[in-house]
Amino acid sequence: MKELKVGLVQQSCSDDREGNIARSLCGIREAAAKGARLVVLQELHCGLYFCQTEDTACFDQAEPIPGPVTEIFGALAQELGIVIVASLFEKRAPGLYHNTAVVLESNGRIAGTYRKMHIPDDPGYYEKFYFTPGDLGFNPIDTSVGRLGVLVCWDQWYPEAARLMAMAGAEMLIYPTAIGYDPRDDQDEQTRQREAWITIQRSHAVANGIPVISVNRVGFEADPSGTSAGARFWGNSFVAGCQGELMTVAANDQEQVLVVGIDRQRSEDVRRIWPYLRDRRIDAYGDLLRRYRD
Repeated sequence: MKELKVGLVQQSCSDDREGNIARSLCGIREAAAKGARLVVLQELHCGLYFCQTEDTACFDQAEPIPGPVTEIFGALAQELGIVIVASLFEKRAPGLYHNTAVVLESNGRIAGTYRKMHIPDDPGYYEKFYFTPGDLGFNPIDTSVGRLGVLVCWDQWYPEAARLMAMAGAEMLIYPTAIGYDPRDDQDEQTRQREAWITIQRSHAVANGIPVISVNRVGFEADPSGTSAGARFWGNSFVAGCQGELMTVAANDQEQVLVVGIDRQRSEDVRRIWPYLRDRRIDAYGDLLRRYRD
């Protein structure tokens, strides 16, 4: 399979869980109808981005893996014969929760999971209240469409995560995401934030010679506590090729389903002329294991 068609489902979310799931399912079907064999959903696509506030009632939204949502999306993966990357609020045990990506194989079974490793704790993104840092490491997930380097949102800012996935043989990096502006930010600040987000991920594609697939949510979500102006998620889901070239980009203000073909040979071709893995000075990188060099 020289070309892999990949689908991206960018959607807005409400407090109607069943409605959110239905829109995700509809988007997956649309992508598959356009030839996608791998479809990626955004971070926590079953509901609102609840981490704008700290509220213990939100833990009721979590569910086990396997569980009801993996059954729903697994059944669709099997029906369509595709691979789906979903994103769930995982209840691992009482009082122990993760932000987890689940890869569903074309036979409906769970091919693997990834628990978000980097957990933010910033205004509007109080994730440390909800999520325990992942403990599965940076290990790609083998599927019928290739070895997938699945990471989640805040992980996308860390070149170490991308590198470790690439070093373990990931053929592409996949980032389900929920990121947006503070609506009070002026236009210049909004542009700087969005462009930084795109640039850092394109750099992972360049530095590792593999494609990057990033799927973000879109639309305004109010702060339930009323203490902030809420979040306006900026969409702009995209696929970048092995040299950072943008292959497709979604709008910043509407739901959208994109499908793009990825040439699976390009990683080999690009790495032959830009052999970063060959030239890494692994003998000189020991200080990367330190928090900071004083």
